[in-house]
Amino acid sequence: MTRTDSMFGRAASRALVAEFVGTAALLAIVVGSGIMGERLAQGNTAVALLANAAATAGGLYVLIVAFGPLSGAHFNPAVTAAMRLRGERLPAPLFAYVGVQAIAAIAGVAIAHAMFGEALWQPGDQARTGAAQWFSEAVATFGLLTMILFGARHRPQAVPALVAAYIFAAYWFTASTSFANPAVTLARAFTQTFAGIRFADVGGFVLAQCAGAGAALALARLTLDANPRETGA
Repeated sequence: MTRTDSMFGRAASRALVAEFVGTAALLAIVVGSGIMGERLAQGNTAVALLANAAATAGGLYVLIVAFGPLSGAHFNPAVTAAMRLRGERLPAPLFAYVGVQAIAAIAGVAIAHAMFGEALWQPGDQARTGAAQWFSEAVATFGLLTMILFGARHRPQAVPALVAAYIFAAYWFTASTSFANPAVTLARAFTQTFAGIRFADVGGFVLAQCAGAGAALALARLTLDANPRETGA
């Protein structure tokens, strides 16, 4: 038995490994497709964003299907916290999930940089701040959590497709291009590429994401929990 197994149990160890690999892969996809899109688009930002959004949505679908049975495939502290607040029993402690997600996200950025011959660590320099950006992040996170919570209740088998489709859309209808994930936001402060954000702007994004997640939880409590007989709870 490994040390991790003795601390958390085998199911917890598998869940944390799944969260690490899935989150790192997600960031490698987000940042890597941003680099590739920008290089091939020859200055056409719309084409670069389309490539970035499509790769992210496709990657999310695959990762959720692959790792969902092991960890829930959260890859996102906001999702993990929401599920815990909704009473879901996690295979591992909340702090372990969040810590692994944050570390894996940063590792994923480094992996993307390595694949494209970029410096592994780069302080983000892309300004993403202001009321419109913050409100966009609140809306993006609210929508993501709503899709997950309502999808899990009414059609759980469709959740991977729901999340992938929503993120693809949110790349385009939000001014912030829908980070909707505190770990992703932190990690993207380590790149100066297409997907980057300044360290100074991370806090505003994360606070907005927390507000959006809180609103989604409130909506779920008001609707999904309002009439257990009708919702099947």
